[in-house]
Amino acid sequence: MITSENNAQLKNITALMKKSKERQQQGLYVVEGRKMFMEACELGLAEKAYLSESYASECGSVTCEHEIVSDEVFNRIAETVTPQGVIALVKMPERDVKDITEKAQSLLLLEDLQDPGNLGTMIRTAEAAGMDGVILSKTSVDIYNPKVVRSTMGAVFRMPVFYVDDLLGLVKDINLKGFNTLATHLSARKAYFEADYSGKTAILIGNEGNGLSDEITALAKEKVIIPMSGKVESLNASIAAALMMYEIKRHR
Repeated sequence: MITSENNAQLKNITALMKKSKERQQQGLYVVEGRKMFMEACELGLAEKAYLSESYASECGSVTCEHEIVSDEVFNRIAETVTPQGVIALVKMPERDVKDITEKAQSLLLLEDLQDPGNLGTMIRTAEAAGMDGVILSKTSVDIYNPKVVRSTMGAVFRMPVFYVDDLLGLVKDINLKGFNTLATHLSARKAYFEADYSGKTAILIGNEGNGLSDEITALAKEKVIIPMSGKVESLNASIAAALMMYEIKRHR
């Protein structure tokens, strides 16, 4: 049983939680909580688990490699306010963005998204709405940030997500592939529910504070706005994305 925070394995968990560079170098990320841990095991994604002494005594058999950690030490390394007694290291999937752009019918493209909760909610909603993939600019928040992972509620295991160095080039590419690219923009006159969702569709959502860049907006085949009453100037990015993703689902 591990009884010290100075244990090298626990130090590595902390590094993976805090540093995107470490996650990328090791090809691993951290999940907390029983539901996500069990799903990661079922999918064969869990590399190794760390169980609190209390959880280990009540959970029975664990199918993946694991270590037991004293309750006191476990509670100190866990990120959640009320730890559930299990932390797992999960393998990152290997995916090629070209595969998804060739086969997809519906995509969510995100430029410079920064809020972990927003991204997690978008990934979860994308799965619920039946989207084929989520593509982010390299300047966006890391999908494997623990706050993003938690807010996906397991969708991180199932939803294809990609980062690209050149989002501008990707939008040009999918335009040529026949996608109708829809940009949310406050200057638009067409309401989002008036757009054409009949064929291959990509939704473009920008940074929470600044919206889409002018360069990305200029490439969109349609610019749309979400009508709002009162003095509200804009909606939360994840809410805007959800409305449009479900508009695709409604038309299908």
